[in-house]
Amino acid sequence: MKRLEIKIKGIVQGVGFRPFIYTLANRYSLKGFVLNDNEGVKIEIEGEDFLIEKFLKNLQDEAPPLSKIEKIIIQELPLVNYTDFTIKPSAGKTEKFVLISPDIATCEECLKELFDPQDRRYRYPFINCTNCGPRFTIIMDIPYDRERTTMKDFAMCERCRAEYEDPSSRRFHAQPNCCPQCGPHLEIMDHTGNIIKADDPIQKICEFLHEGKIVAIKGLGGFHLACDAQNHQAVSTLRKRKGREEKPFAVMAKDIDTVKSFCRLNEVEEKLLLSEKRPIVLLRKKDPDPLAPGVAPNQRYHGVMLPYTPLHHLILQESGLILVMTSGNLCEEPICFKNEEALSRLGGIADYFLMHNRDIYMRCDDSVSRCFNGKEMILRRSRGYVPDPIKLPFKSDVHILACGAELKNTFCVIREDYAFLSHHIGDLENLETLVAFKKGIEHFKKLFSIDPVVVTHDMHPEYLSTKYARELPIKQVPVQHHHAHIVSCMVDNGITGKVIGVAFDGLGYGSDGKLWGGEFLVADFANFKRVAHFKYIPMPGGVKAIVEPWRMAFSYLYDIYGDQIFDLGIDFVREIDRGLCNALLALIKKGINSPLTSSAGRLFDGVSALLGIRRNISYEGQAAIELEMLAEEGYTGRYNYELENQNSKIIINPAKIFQGIINDLNQKVKTSVISAKFHNTIAEIICEVVLKIASEYGLKRVVLSGGVFQNMVLLKTAVDKLHEMNFEVYTHNRVPPNDGGISLGQAVIAAQLMKTGNEL
Repeated sequence: MKRLEIKIKGIVQGVGFRPFIYTLANRYSLKGFVLNDNEGVKIEIEGEDFLIEKFLKNLQDEAPPLSKIEKIIIQELPLVNYTDFTIKPSAGKTEKFVLISPDIATCEECLKELFDPQDRRYRYPFINCTNCGPRFTIIMDIPYDRERTTMKDFAMCERCRAEYEDPSSRRFHAQPNCCPQCGPHLEIMDHTGNIIKADDPIQKICEFLHEGKIVAIKGLGGFHLACDAQNHQAVSTLRKRKGREEKPFAVMAKDIDTVKSFCRLNEVEEKLLLSEKRPIVLLRKKDPDPLAPGVAPNQRYHGVMLPYTPLHHLILQESGLILVMTSGNLCEEPICFKNEEALSRLGGIADYFLMHNRDIYMRCDDSVSRCFNGKEMILRRSRGYVPDPIKLPFKSDVHILACGAELKNTFCVIREDYAFLSHHIGDLENLETLVAFKKGIEHFKKLFSIDPVVVTHDMHPEYLSTKYARELPIKQVPVQHHHAHIVSCMVDNGITGKVIGVAFDGLGYGSDGKLWGGEFLVADFANFKRVAHFKYIPMPGGVKAIVEPWRMAFSYLYDIYGDQIFDLGIDFVREIDRGLCNALLALIKKGINSPLTSSAGRLFDGVSALLGIRRNISYEGQAAIELEMLAEEGYTGRYNYELENQNSKIIINPAKIFQGIINDLNQKVKTSVISAKFHNTIAEIICEVVLKIASEYGLKRVVLSGGVFQNMVLLKTAVDKLHEMNFEVYTHNRVPPNDGGISLGQAVIAAQLMKTGNEL
């Protein structure tokens, strides 16, 4: 006989772990108890030695599918002669912390009950169990118990309480457990807030969708704006009302067979769609495309997800439609997650609202992912993934807060060897998003018992995230944007030491005060050296050059041809108002509001504008994305380019690229061929520059990061070539390559600097 105390750390709360332990202990006639505490799960067991050995083996072999055991700590204690095995109430809050499960898509068992006319939860849109349902979005505090979630106001009926207390039930200690008698309910309102009476709210909403109406639907982490994806007029109306001219809409289809009717997908993509995380997955469109042209204009891909709540399943099943399901927000604002907020902000967009009275505590957008080289590459890490931690290769000595960048903002907190990367906050450019950013930080600090003594931020002095960080009365560590990109990818891949980092993006504030974005670094967690970059070019009009890419094309041409630009005889120059050209020339020549940039993203924009693809944009990255979409597949030609040496740095001069493009334009070469040649050229530049750096520094590991590497044409071409050259190439998998991953890089750099005592 012996008695053991067993402490289990990891994702072990809200995933059916205590019921599992209870059942396992009773299987082997062990006595004692199990409870949730602020480190995870604590167990005390007493019994025969050989039975305890079996218990410990099966504890790991049979653990609930959604659990993740990080560590098991076992200590032998004196016998106390327990008489039974019980689940005790959760221990009170201490300074310790516990890992929390993300929101999980509806499981197969719940789905069977949802569509079983004999089941008491038949067609009940809030069905859940220990294997599925809301977690992160409803938790207000820890430990994870019903009274600390937004389900606290729903007292369980006798039958639900019996399930909750029955160790053999799938709902044993399922905190959001409920049914039609005791749980949340649906309500329909029109855009003025008037209640629409309906015996069956789901059936009524489906009628509205069939009529081409726009419906705001409350989901797990916020509202969606939904309409029939095959109704051209409905899609067009949604675009007009939301002020979203051309940025692609995500769609939701009821099952894999439906997805296959309008998209091509491989095994990895199918697995991603069906995973418990249920991200939006970017899939190749079929030709002809049965969806309305306005769903994803000028794209080769649709963003597709499957239903992940019972409510979604019911609507998709009842309507038989493929639905546009886009974030319920006004342009540039965070997703709406409160009923009154949705009515107020979305009343001018939605015709009707499908509400419910289970509050969302923490807003959380849909995650976006895609497949690259047979594995996932996440582009927006949010619902279903957050707050899963990212394990670090070292333990931080202090608690750290990283504030991220401005676009696609996330924040990150570190304690010990865990990095908690936040849900998608959005573009940190207005008060509403800043409030969401601050609330998110406070929530994570509370959930994970973090009290930061170091805050790290981007070097850009005007970012709201930088300003927030600089107001905190703790040690501040500025981190260079592209160094953070590279380190985020290193952590994503679990590698340490020095690497060749290629960071291509739109913009990032450089150590010299210029706007970087086409960078080759030799980097590790603590330090970096900039060894190569694209030639600096003026951005006439500053931020205007981002939303009006023709300005970048003009700037590149002027840098190459000077005043002879007007003698080129190409459509691009002829079609620009001469007065506007002269105004731009004055800005460039006098250096007024024309910051210098080495950005690869701006280079892509310039080429797109030069080709007449996109001279002005309506969403971030549009010019470069549409240039990628036009690239002729399988074409291998490329342009010439120049590599120059300046102050021990390699400078990439794109002049010959533009000269080659202009020559092709004059020869009437297809735009698709020019695009392919341009992409091949950039990939060739990457390979040649990497080879030069490798020979000088003796490095073989290459890390690719930054938003430009969301371009699949460039990424695949570059990775394939680098592999042929026997480099070890690392791309993103669990962390976004765009600015959504910046905060992780910042946090790890700061943690390393604190550990080593170095300064940037």
